[in-house]
Amino acid sequence: MTMPGTLTRPELTASDRCDRCGAAAQVRAILPSGGELLFCGHHARAHEAKLKELSIDVQTPEAV
Repeated sequence: MTMPGTLTRPELTASDRCDRCGAAAQVRAILPSGGELLFCGHHARAHEAKLKELSIDVQTPEAV
């Protein structure tokens, strides 16, 4: 349940693209500053350790 006044980010769509290579985005990394980075599966795996190290909030689409 979403609390009133809570900001949520929209689900990733086919038009969302990886910030590294332009492939379809599968992961959203939310930075402490409020910005975000979008990654395809390949680049999400490549940067996974650093994102965890920095305690970045990582969102992936929910399984259907």
